[in-house]
Amino acid sequence: DEEFNDLCFEFGLELDEITSEKDIISKEKGEEKAKGASDTVLYKIDVPANRYDLLCLEGLVRGLQVFKERINLPRYEKIIPPEGEGQRLIITGETVHVRPHAVAAVLRNITFTKERYDSFIDLQEKLHQNICRRRALVAIGTHDLDTISGPFTFTAKPPSEIKFKPLNQSQEYTASQIMDLYRTDSHLRHYLHLIENKPLYPVIYDSNGVVLSMPPIINGDHTKISVKTRNVFIECTGTDITKAKIVLDIIVTMFSEYCEKPFSVEAAEVVYPNGKTHIYPELAYRKEKVKPELINKKIGISETPSSLAKLLTRMCLKSHVIGNGNNIEIEIPPTRADIIHACDIVEDAAIAYGYNNIQMTIPKTYTIANQLPLNKLTELLRLDLAAAGFTEALTFALCSQEDIADKLGMDISATKAVRIANPKTAEFQVARTTLLPGLLKTIAANRKMPLPLKLFEISDVVVKDPNTDVGARNYRHFCAVYYNKSPGFEIIHGLLDRVMQLLEVPPSEENGYTIKATEGSAFFPGRCAEIFAKGQSIGKLGVLHPDVITKFELTMPCSALEINIEPFV
Repeated sequence: DEEFNDLCFEFGLELDEITSEKDIISKEKGEEKAKGASDTVLYKIDVPANRYDLLCLEGLVRGLQVFKERINLPRYEKIIPPEGEGQRLIITGETVHVRPHAVAAVLRNITFTKERYDSFIDLQEKLHQNICRRRALVAIGTHDLDTISGPFTFTAKPPSEIKFKPLNQSQEYTASQIMDLYRTDSHLRHYLHLIENKPLYPVIYDSNGVVLSMPPIINGDHTKISVKTRNVFIECTGTDITKAKIVLDIIVTMFSEYCEKPFSVEAAEVVYPNGKTHIYPELAYRKEKVKPELINKKIGISETPSSLAKLLTRMCLKSHVIGNGNNIEIEIPPTRADIIHACDIVEDAAIAYGYNNIQMTIPKTYTIANQLPLNKLTELLRLDLAAAGFTEALTFALCSQEDIADKLGMDISATKAVRIANPKTAEFQVARTTLLPGLLKTIAANRKMPLPLKLFEISDVVVKDPNTDVGARNYRHFCAVYYNKSPGFEIIHGLLDRVMQLLEVPPSEENGYTIKATEGSAFFPGRCAEIFAKGQSIGKLGVLHPDVITKFELTMPCSALEINIEPFV
């Protein structure tokens, strides 16, 4: 286990944990539920999101074997059948508005076992969640070719006209009934929204009118593959042709090793609505050139060109030196769609060299780090506010709309609040525009504590600002509240004077601070003042309105102060 852990680390992966189904269930649901579960050891391996070729056992083992130099990287080949004998997939014009793209391929004379079959299905599921963006961009269908006869047609029809027996069901349903059937299905209901409101649903037929699948929801039961299946027809439909090609390449390269002629794939022809044809899978190999000194410089090592080429070859990027060692020519296989830029090649060279083997050096540039002035001021204030007898609170930056508007007697449009587009809970709908609600909620949660409660917080608030590049701006606010049997306005006023004393701002109109009576929706009439300093209004202090106090489920009077501290930096 330790050796395997080290190997994963060297290869740039992480062995997350070694566990079993029993352990997982007992952790999540307790010992009782885990009684009948399997004890088989499971390795949980973290694979980076760009390495689709490592998402199944076949690809992972192949990658590690090449890395350990036990095998050479296999050469994937595409076999184009004689004229008129290959499989064809015809796309009709109706698909344009639902899922315009489709690609296809055939795995001939494949031998499945229970493990290989499970891995095949599991890889499709992982790709669906990952590169296919939960089937929104691409949906994969795999069918037993011996149960159907081509050419196949990919079209779109009104839901009432599509009728077939879905996978693992016992009777036929129309497309509309299928939607209702899977509305309660824990797995499939997440994909219904992709086509639910479209006038036409995508569907694939064979030449006899047998339904292969209704992507991206479900395959037909007729073409179901099993361990006994010998010939697999694979189709990927989607809204993104590039992703569809990558997905098809990954599936065929991973599982063609089980074909009678290993690593060979039979090509299929796709006919577009405009009559053009294209042969898939592309299985494209391409060559890139990278200078050895670039690799050495970026990583911080000094290897010879030939050893760099060897390192890259171990990472499934077959390389050799050309032109007196001035260049390395790298062949990028169809499994490595993640190689987009020279940096990706440099990264693989660094992984093969071993991050831990790179010598640490002191940077050539000499810099002196400094604290951000605003944060420095915040730190200094926090200490002195605590010394003044107030307790610091840290509350969430997100809150509900009621907290910053209704409960404080304001309208939500007047707050300039930034909204979350798809909030997960009612508690986190908007970014806070004031720190007061957070502190009042903290008091409400600590009502059992002995009085008086004196709390403060110095944190950022967020307001909309059309003049910034992101449309919003942060302000560092300081807020304090005093909660007791009497309002204690003088305590809060005293705290303001102490803060100004610390900031060396004298109480004067000219270049100091002043307070003027005002009205605020959250404050008691006649018990609220606005604070002016540095020639601008920086905040308010006062006794909170009884309505505000009851809305936050409090029962005692409370006074509060909130100012913006940015002008004092």
